[in-house]
Formats: sequence, structure tokens, C-alpha cells
Amino acid sequence: MKNTTDFSKLLKVLGYQFSATDLLQDALTHRSASSRNNERLEFLGDSILNFVIAAELYDRYPDASEGDLSRVRASLVNKDGLAIVARDLNLGEWLILGSGELKSGGYRRNSILADTVEAIFGAVYLDAGFDTCKEMILRLYQNQIHNVPDLSLLKDPKTRLQELLQSRKLALPVYEVKEVTGKAHQQNFKIVCQIESLLINTQGQAGSRRKAEQLAAEQAIQQVEEKLAQNKATR
Repeated sequence: MKNTTDFSKLLKVLGYQFSATDLLQDALTHRSASSRNNERLEFLGDSILNFVIAAELYDRYPDASEGDLSRVRASLVNKDGLAIVARDLNLGEWLILGSGELKSGGYRRNSILADTVEAIFGAVYLDAGFDTCKEMILRLYQNQIHNVPDLSLLKDPKTRLQELLQSRKLALPVYEVKEVTGKAHQQNFKIVCQIESLLINTQGQAGSRRKAEQLAAEQAIQQVEEKLAQNKATR
């Protein structure tokens, strides 16, 4: 393990100095390296992160629905959003991993990076309290929060397609499984999305039924928008 005195560069980019320096070392320690690791801190940090981001989005988007707020929060606090924070901190080089995880490139894995960021938030909360932890979270998430995409784009394609059709008082799409291939543990689904009123028929193919439906819906959205635009132009 690294000695805590080796963490000065990391502390600088974190913008925080720990009073209890062993908390940072615990936060950086993966379970593959020691029985004393960051899992409990991760549990704590995950809860704090979700609350802080939820409260920030509640204030930032006063007219957004609960569903929209939930989707934005999920896009920020999932492993990919956390991994962005981790890479901004160059956190991979500070991870304390067991030999197996080191050899397999665990320091690059999004899930490990994400868990470590949450553990750091938990450690800061224990070391300095909620306000300091909140300030760090909002500072490290500043760019992601300021660059949240249009809320409608965060909805999954099936939801977007349904809302698009409902807004035009058109019948909802019908999804049908056309083909399932492969073994039970590695199946491939081919799904058809039909919108009879617009004569639209699209296909999606993926390793899960849900993903195949989403791909078919994504194609259908494009075709629906094109047909609606054509109809408008001919009026």
C-alpha cells in the first residue's frame, strides 16, 4: 500500500486536506487488497451523492417533473458519471488494488473508479461533515451539471416515441418478437416496432429484448418525425 504521505498530489486536486488521513487510504483501498477496504465508505458516499445531486437538480430545474429529475440524476451518479470525476482526478494511479486487479487493469475499470469516488465522498463526510462533502461533490460535478443535455433526450426511446405519438393523438406502437436465436445464456432478440397509422415498421436487434425494443423505437422516432414534417410541408 502507498503511505499516506504519498497522497499530497491527490489531496491538492481534491481541494481538501483530511484530518484523519487513514480515511483517505481506506477510501482508496479495494477489497482485493485488504479486508479493511472502501466498501462501507462507498455505501455512505453513494447515499450522500444521490441526495446532494437530487437537491441541486431540484433547485436548478423548478419546472422539471419527478421523472425528468430522476433521469438526470441517474445520468450523473451512475458509474459512467462517477468515472468521469475519477478520471478528472487521475484517480486510477492512486487506487490500492490486489495483485489480480492490478494485472487485469482494475485501475481503468469504471466500476472500481466509481466506487472509489463514492468512498472518498463518504470519507470526507466522516472527516468534515455534510457541508464540506456537499461542496466537494458540487465542485467535482460542476462541468457535468452545467452540461446536462436537453431533459427530453434523457428519456429512453420507447418513452420518447410514446410521448411523440400521444402528442399527435396517434395510436401507440406495437412491439413484436420476430426471432430469438442463440443459447439461453447468450440470446439475440429481433424485435419489430409497428405504427400502423403511419405505415412504419422498424427492427431492432440486441442481446436483450428491452435493448432490441429501444433500438427499434429509436428508428421509429426518426421515421415518425420525417413523416410528420412531410405532412406539415404538404399542407
